[in-house]
Amino acid sequence: MHRLLAACLAASACAGIAQAQELPPVEAGLPLTLDLALEMAGASSPSLDAASADVRATDAGRRMASLRPNPSVTVEVENVAGSGPYRRTDSLEATTSLTLPIEMGGKRSARMAVADARSDSAAIRAAIAEADLRLSVIRAYAEAVAAERRLVTARDQARIAADALRAAQVRVQAGRASPIEVQRADVAQVNAGAMLARAERSVEVSRLSLSRIIGRPVSGRLDTGWFGRINADHGPIAPIDSTGTLALAAAEADLAIADAGVRLARSQRIPDLTIGAGARRLEETGDTAALFSISVPLPIFDRGGAALSQASADRQRADAQRRMTTLDVDQAILQAQADLADAATSAATASGPALSAAEEAARIARIGYREGKFGQLDLLDAERTLAETRAAAIEALLSYHIAQAQLERLTARAPAQQGE
Repeated sequence: MHRLLAACLAASACAGIAQAQELPPVEAGLPLTLDLALEMAGASSPSLDAASADVRATDAGRRMASLRPNPSVTVEVENVAGSGPYRRTDSLEATTSLTLPIEMGGKRSARMAVADARSDSAAIRAAIAEADLRLSVIRAYAEAVAAERRLVTARDQARIAADALRAAQVRVQAGRASPIEVQRADVAQVNAGAMLARAERSVEVSRLSLSRIIGRPVSGRLDTGWFGRINADHGPIAPIDSTGTLALAAAEADLAIADAGVRLARSQRIPDLTIGAGARRLEETGDTAALFSISVPLPIFDRGGAALSQASADRQRADAQRRMTTLDVDQAILQAQADLADAATSAATASGPALSAAEEAARIARIGYREGKFGQLDLLDAERTLAETRAAAIEALLSYHIAQAQLERLTARAPAQQGE
């Protein structure tokens, strides 16, 4: 992978965060849309901050890897502070030398290759963090809208239960029904009230969860219209090529690091040279003599074989992990496609024909009950069916949006390399 990939990703991430931090506040009366929630989350997400810092750290690591070894200056003084003629400095010999390590076997380029691979891996992890954040925001936003939908349904059911109780009281007072109908209607109203209280708490919790992700309080309206839009026409499931997805790109980046590690381990088996040059001052004669040195370590105890074996094993593990990731991603994408198709079908059915039929049946049952044509059990059954159908429609829509976001996350593509 090209070195420029990491720089481009780091620049785009920083630009995106800077843009998100300059977002204007939500205008009063306007709903908090999903797109705006995603931008707000990008401005305050610690995961993106950590990923950006990781990219900067690997860039600094590459600069460190490109540096050559520092030279050394050595000053030696001989024939001084001894006894006899060496008590004074008459026989002093001072040597000043400069030594320079010379890396052999391509160690510097191998180090830079490891740093480049780690930098590319950090860039991929930054893209993964952004994709994971998007999935979390969509999930939290969908759950918040679903909670509001449940609250609307609970309020409607509470109103219907109150109307049914009044109708039962009227029928009992008129002598057209048994007092037990009032008891049944009262139980239904109590249950509807409890459901309403649970729905209100669910809205509070879901809004708090969303606000923690986006970094701002959620006090206004949400885009409920987005929640109801689905694409029910998915057709047959067609295989999606997992090549180039973020998961595979991360596995390939790990393999590239392992490959570079093997190359570095091989280069370290070749001993380095240390050359030196200096001057020696002879105090007795006042003469100066040049000296040269060269040193080579002897690979007797550590020949680098163990390090190479470890690097080779790490490379084999990374290659096996990449192949395992390919299988896992292919299976996950296929399952996500099936989940999305099933959720779309369920959402289209539950929020369409099934919901219309349940609403019509409940309407007819209410009219018939007030007119004495239907019994209370028929009314309660129709209302229970309507409540269950509404709840099923909300859950199906929630499952659809989560499944769609999950599929988008699994199929998200890694940033293209320069020149592709």
